[in-house]
Amino acid sequence: MGKYIIEGKNKLSGEVFTSGAKNAVLPILASTVLNGGICVLKNVPMLLDTFVAIDILKDLGCKVDYSENTVVINSKDINKTQVKEDLVKKMRSSIIFLGALLSRFKEASISYPGGCNLGKRPIDFHLDAFKNMGINIEEDNNLIKAKTDNIKEAVINLPFKSVGATQNVILASIFVKGRVVIKNCAKEPEIIDMANFLNKLGANIKGAGTDVITITGVDKLKDFIEYEIMPDRIEAGTFLCMAAITDGNVKVKNIPPIYLKALTDVLQKIGYIIEEDKNSIAIKQGNNKNPIDFLETKPYPYFPTDLQPQIMSLLATIKGTSIIKENIFEARDKHIKELNKLGCNILTDKDMFIINGVKSLKGDTVFSKDLRGGACLICAGLFAEGKTIVEGACYINRGYENLDKKLSILGANIKYIKD
Repeated sequence: MGKYIIEGKNKLSGEVFTSGAKNAVLPILASTVLNGGICVLKNVPMLLDTFVAIDILKDLGCKVDYSENTVVINSKDINKTQVKEDLVKKMRSSIIFLGALLSRFKEASISYPGGCNLGKRPIDFHLDAFKNMGINIEEDNNLIKAKTDNIKEAVINLPFKSVGATQNVILASIFVKGRVVIKNCAKEPEIIDMANFLNKLGANIKGAGTDVITITGVDKLKDFIEYEIMPDRIEAGTFLCMAAITDGNVKVKNIPPIYLKALTDVLQKIGYIIEEDKNSIAIKQGNNKNPIDFLETKPYPYFPTDLQPQIMSLLATIKGTSIIKENIFEARDKHIKELNKLGCNILTDKDMFIINGVKSLKGDTVFSKDLRGGACLICAGLFAEGKTIVEGACYINRGYENLDKKLSILGANIKYIKD
């Protein structure tokens, strides 16, 4: 599992470079099965989830090589269409392989995905959309079997702006005879990045980043492509929260400010000074800090659920009462009990979290139960007096590349211990 050991009360200062986006690279890695050729991906974050996706590609029959932050995939000799169950259980986004394999081979099988336990995250949206596209879905215990003679034209109305369902429908539609239109689709930057990759590969996708995406089928894709993965807005936002909680002065580089406007707006309301240029965000301390009366998570471009735990740890140290409402994941609250062990005063009322700010926290041993919750515990540990031990580092390492090294450069006293 591993753990992080933090000695708190050090102000963060300096510059930090944002890695490639976890939530962009995983669907793009799945997309590489489509062309039956070579895809060279650059700025790839070397995370636990990245290696799970690579293992899936290898198990399917792809040849994969990687060095530093470049991954080369040759999908010519894929020899199976069932994704190995033990790999699927490690990562929820493995469900995206279903759409990609269906698109190329007209059949695919996958078990229900695992990943962080954040409550009910049904894939009904994915499967219902596939059925509307003429794909036969059979469920055998924990196995989903999908098969079709031809992907059919369709208009898909998603009941919720699901990132995964939007990505899966796009992938399944690449070779459709005609068009597939997705309405009420997710608008996250990672959707745009995947569409840009696929269009460079030869697909015909329009409207990514809007409420309606149209995929016009093509006959074939290019045999070779090089593509650079977008920067990770959640990692960048995490560093901004960590800088804020330590009264630091940090510039986060390689991140377009538009990606994090929802977060920086909140940070400015609290009282921090935000300075932006074309590709970086700097945070400095203001004169006064204020609680946030009400903040709720919503799909992009609103406040992201993936930054809810981190902003909570910050608000827990701001005098006054702040309220957060979690609208995306019903179980994104496991970090609250652990934060309270450090001295926070946070109450829960179903999906409402009442945060009463405290002046100080005291280090203790806490347990990461999921990726972003683990990041928020490190955030709190940076503020706490004494030593904080964050167990369950495997969750954190799913989404943050060299987190201890980057924080150490900024002045944090943090060590990663691998069990």
